Amino acid sequence: MKAADGTEDTNILHPETELPEDTRDYALRPAKLDEFLGQAAMKENLAIFIAAAKERGESLDHVFLTGPPGLGKTTMARIVANEMGVDFTETSAPALEKAKDLVGVLTSLKPNAVFFIDEIHRLRPEIEEKLYMAMEDYELDFIIGQGPGARTMKLPLKPFTLAGATTKAGMVSSPLISRFGISCRFSLYESVDIEAIIRRSAAILGIRIENDAAALLSRSSRYTPRVTNRLLRRMRDYAQMQKLPSITVEVVRDGLKRLEIDELGLERLDREILRMIIERYGGGPVGAETLAISVGESVDTLEDFYEPYLIQAGLLQRTPRGRTVTPFACKHLNIEIKSPLNTVNGAELFNI
Repeated sequence: MKAADGTEDTNILHPETELPEDTRDYALRPAKLDEFLGQAAMKENLAIFIAAAKERGESLDHVFLTGPPGLGKTTMARIVANEMGVDFTETSAPALEKAKDLVGVLTSLKPNAVFFIDEIHRLRPEIEEKLYMAMEDYELDFIIGQGPGARTMKLPLKPFTLAGATTKAGMVSSPLISRFGISCRFSLYESVDIEAIIRRSAAILGIRIENDAAALLSRSSRYTPRVTNRLLRRMRDYAQMQKLPSITVEVVRDGLKRLEIDELGLERLDREILRMIIERYGGGPVGAETLAISVGESVDTLEDFYEPYLIQAGLLQRTPRGRTVTPFACKHLNIEIKSPLNTVNGAELFNI
């Protein structure tokens, strides 16, 4: 699949993968709560917690941010720091390889700062254990010396807010989760919020977009802001090359066709997965390993990148026996379920 500049771009619809332009174009990210569109209930609660903490002159309680990738967890952590008027320090769990790495960061934090750890489910156990006392008592424990002469020394820390983000909340240990006082669960956005995000981003990028074009782009963006902004930038490229003053619905239709993306936000391999289950396996069930081999992908890629949205969109189901498509998938692809090709004398051959 080609991007607008002719380069290969296979990850445009995968919010799990952060592309270079995602980190480069910070202008599209809101800096305040009133600029953040969507997730209304979460914003209302955070506004109250932040106002109360500022009134008391204290650091905000630790914040646990969970939900699918690309929905704004990192952005929200930055917003919390901005609203509190404090410093923001960012890292990811894999970057904290040794306890001294964590100690170095914590001891350098300014009072009430927000310390953001992305992919917090990947923390090493020894790092996680160091965090417990730091989060509760703003102290770090050190053992000085060895043997009978060893003694424990406590190193005081300045009050801080730990903001931990993860797409896999189930992989975070219970002791760590219990130390977060504020939990924020992100969900897929409503179409009206995505359209508002499109209009806001278009204004920042200096390009106009027609209402019909924004609506079509919204339906094709998996209701995920990160994907929305990627697609908007591609549509801007197409409009620019056609010397058009605005992004029209015709530009969006043509652009999505070039990128092999349909109106549900499915790209070529998404459709190939569904088509394979329908045409070769009679609608399912089919095992993940068999399906991965059939479409030429690894099982991990299939389960982590493609299946989540297909399931959320009501196109695919996971059952104890394997993957099955829904009637909605057949209707969307305009394909009827045929007799499975993986049976001989009524016996299934390839379901794993």
